[in-house]
Formats: sequence, structure tokens, C-alpha cells
Amino acid sequence: MKLSIVVICWNDLNVIKQCLASVFSQTKDLAFEVIVTDNGSTDGSVDYIRWQFPQVRIVENRANLGFARGNNAGIAAASGQYVLILNPDTLIQDRALEKLVAYADQHPEGGAFGCRVLNADGSYQDPARPLPTLRGMVVAAFCQRWLGYLSEWFLADKYVGWQGESERAIGFQSGCCVMLRGSLLKELGGFDERFFYHYEETDLCKRVWEAGSKVLFCPTAAIVHLGWQSRGRLPIRFALEICRNRYRYFYKHFGARGAVGLRRIWILHVGVRWLGYHMKALISRDEYLVHQLKMFGVVLWWNWRLDPLRFLERGQEPDAGYEPLAPAPETLRPAARV
Repeated sequence: MKLSIVVICWNDLNVIKQCLASVFSQTKDLAFEVIVTDNGSTDGSVDYIRWQFPQVRIVENRANLGFARGNNAGIAAASGQYVLILNPDTLIQDRALEKLVAYADQHPEGGAFGCRVLNADGSYQDPARPLPTLRGMVVAAFCQRWLGYLSEWFLADKYVGWQGESERAIGFQSGCCVMLRGSLLKELGGFDERFFYHYEETDLCKRVWEAGSKVLFCPTAAIVHLGWQSRGRLPIRFALEICRNRYRYFYKHFGARGAVGLRRIWILHVGVRWLGYHMKALISRDEYLVHQLKMFGVVLWWNWRLDPLRFLERGQEPDAGYEPLAPAPETLRPAARV
């Protein structure tokens, strides 16, 4: 088997039917399998897939295990030389998977591979990003990403001036569509299940780099990701969960000093934006602005009150009135370099 395509599903009937149809219609000259790992859907997704796509293998998890655990269940069932992690709200275009696999075959130095990810209107989504660092966080906090034009030393959270039109090594690729060599993926143990929401793919790609392989970007393959097509509001509960996983990532890879340094920088980052929205609120009170102001206020309060090491080592955190999406994981082992 050349390619195993793992698609996670949690009540995604409205989009996964289009996703699977695009996979089969746009992938002809490749031996592949599709594995849907279902996190306890109750919207008829599983029955529909069995009826319309009987060739798809379904792993029924019977509960919402989250992105990492849910995908790991599909990875365990995969047998392909390459394993593609694909969101259910994506559409394959112009034989993209065949192009991505051909690119990987030509680049044995690569352990993971990304491709162009577009919005429904054809605009670029920035799926490929530098790996997070405290230095990059400082650059982003002060809104000085333009310094990346001068030197990669100033890279923050995106590659400025680059829209995926050329191949290059990247820090990590968005988990909506990232392909890895199957043997390496299983050697690394798949996703770290202590990341429930966000930073799962960031952590995995960092481990690919640490294993001596590269994460490479293929510009000729493109998919559509429907999830970012609107100016949505990030629910406060989810914004806090991203904060939790950001601390876990920095603690895991940069130790206690990284987690403590992150808190200082993130208070600055959120504080600047909270102040900016306050200024805007003086002349406008539209619903989106009010929501963003509230979200930044809660996130700022939570980070201000947080003791990173108590949170990471004992699971203790300020009560902002928003329940975590998942119970606190077992203690992460910090990096040796502290």
C-alpha cells in the first residue's frame, strides 16, 4: 500500500461526504486506502460512509478522543508507506495526493510533507509555519513580523513574503493536511495525546526534525480547507485550550525556562491586542469587536494569574469560568535544556 489516508470525524456528515468523494475522484494512479476514525458521531456519519463508501475502513472510537488520540487510532490501522492526516472539511484538487506522494518519493530526506492549502475562494491559508520559539513570540507580540524580510533570525509565526509558491523546508504543516512516512510516524509514536486541541502537529513535526528528517513543502499539490473560509469567532473556551497546549509545548521542548518565559511574552502579546480592541471600542461596538474584546480580556486575566509550573506539573490553574475541553494530562517531562 502506497498511501493511507486517515480522516478524523466527529459529527462531520455535512462535509465528510464531499471530502471522501474528492479523494476517490482525484486519486486514480495510486494504491491507497482510506481510514475514517470516528470520535463517537451521532449525526449518522458512520452509517452514511458505510452506505456510500463501503471501501472505506472505519475505526469506531465511540467517544470524542480529540484530534491526537482519534488520529492515532487511525494511524495504528494504517499500512501505507505514507500516512496522510486529512481533515474532514477538506477537498482534494487536481490529483493533489498523487503529486504529493511523487514529491515525497523524490525527496528521501523528508520525513513529513505539506502542500498548499486554500480557502474556498482560492486565497492562501498559510498552512506552513516556522516552529514556535520565544524569540519569534516576541517578534509577533510587537507586531514586527516584517523583520522576517531582513533575516530568518526574526521569523515569528509565518513566512513573510511567501505564499507557498515554491518548495522549501518548513517548521511544521497544519494538521488539516500533513503527510508523513509511515515507518517514521509509527517510530515516533504518532501524535502526543497530551495535546488535546492545537499544537499536536507542531509537536509532531518538531520531533520529525529532531529525528534527523526534514519537513518539506510541495507547492504543486493543493487542497481546499473549508474550515477557515469565514471570519469566525474563536470561542473563549477554545482560546484558553490553545493557551494550555502552548504552555505544554514550550515546557516539553524548552523546559521550565521556556514555559516561564512564554508567560511573560504572552501577557505582552495579549495585552497589546486587548488595548488595541479597547481603542477600537471607543468608536465602534459591533458584535465581533465586543466578542474579541471579551476573549482577549479573559485570556489576559488567565495568563496573568497563571503559575506555569504549578499548571504544568500539578495541573493547577486559575478558574476563568470556562471548563477545559479535556482533563489535565499526565505531567509532561520537560526538555533537558532549561
